[in-house]
Amino acid sequence: MTVEDSGSGASSRPDPAGPPGPGRTGAAGEEPAGAAGAEDDDPLAIRIEQLILGAERRYTPFQAARSAGVPMELAARFWRAMGFADIGQAKALTEADVLALRRLAGLVEAGLLSEPMAVQVARSTGQTTARLAEWQIDSFLEGLTEPPEPGMTRTEVAYPLVELLLPELEEFLVYVWRRQLAAATGRVVQAADDEEMVDRRLAVGFADLVGFTRLTRRLEEEELGELVEAFETTAADLVAARGGRLIKTLGDEVLYAADDAGTAAEIGLRLIETMSNDETMPELRVGLAFGTVTTRMGDVFGTTVNLASRLTSIAPRNAVLVDEAFAEELMRSGEAPESEAQAAAAEKEGEGPATPYRFALQPMWQRPVRGLGMVEPWLLTHRG
Repeated sequence: MTVEDSGSGASSRPDPAGPPGPGRTGAAGEEPAGAAGAEDDDPLAIRIEQLILGAERRYTPFQAARSAGVPMELAARFWRAMGFADIGQAKALTEADVLALRRLAGLVEAGLLSEPMAVQVARSTGQTTARLAEWQIDSFLEGLTEPPEPGMTRTEVAYPLVELLLPELEEFLVYVWRRQLAAATGRVVQAADDEEMVDRRLAVGFADLVGFTRLTRRLEEEELGELVEAFETTAADLVAARGGRLIKTLGDEVLYAADDAGTAAEIGLRLIETMSNDETMPELRVGLAFGTVTTRMGDVFGTTVNLASRLTSIAPRNAVLVDEAFAEELMRSGEAPESEAQAAAAEKEGEGPATPYRFALQPMWQRPVRGLGMVEPWLLTHRG
């Protein structure tokens, strides 16, 4: 790509509606922000922005794309993928924005990434870090920047705090990312073949708070937020400690995955036990399924995921339901007997497993499940 490319042809010209840029963030369809330019912004806010970004506003989106040697059309795709709202031709971009464009486009030029893959990298990174940034501001900085004296603004308090925290949080973010990348890379290396890297056999679980809709009408917003945060924290800690992976949280529901059925089963049952011992928390129900799962951008998709979700919706309170494939996987791995009578007979004759079965399975009545036909769920419990 060359500088001349960015200025030639209709496709390379700025969008009449105004190209996006990292000066602001917002949802699609919102009125473009930041068109007024930096001079109309609060001086203290600009100082904090410069502190965080490490540079001053110097470029319009078109100037940044041209300086990076990237066609404006591609630059706009990258910025929108990262979740940045349109800013028209406001001079709101920095040298860091130019460098980021140049690096991402360079990966495409070098053949290391296809253009769609580069856009996907931008989107996944933008979505993940946007949520992280919102959480840090709403739950972290907001509580620490309460003005200690009358007359002081939150911005005046925030500046020195951000100045102290920024380098430490940046180092910690890179550390966690590297650890997560190492773990994910290890799973890929251990995959049997290339297809397994995308379509893998996994155990998938949903855990859902019972009666959450009623709670939203009864509790104050702050109480509801505290309850959701406590639930998500408990679930995330337990999933991680037991060797699973938290895929996402949905307020009253969490989705997790594990490489084997035994790990997913232990997590589901421990979640039920932990939540039932907390009088402040609602009851919980869990659905588990085992099978082929498609993974994209850290999320999971497919019939197995849908089945786990449907099992959750029909599970009794404080109980775990699994599908037939999940039950068979536990039996195959020797973690659950095919029947309690068989287990008792084998143990009596000294033919049982060296270690007792961890789980018990009780077949339930077949029932129709929306979109998936007839399903035979099994009730999962700890054995003994």
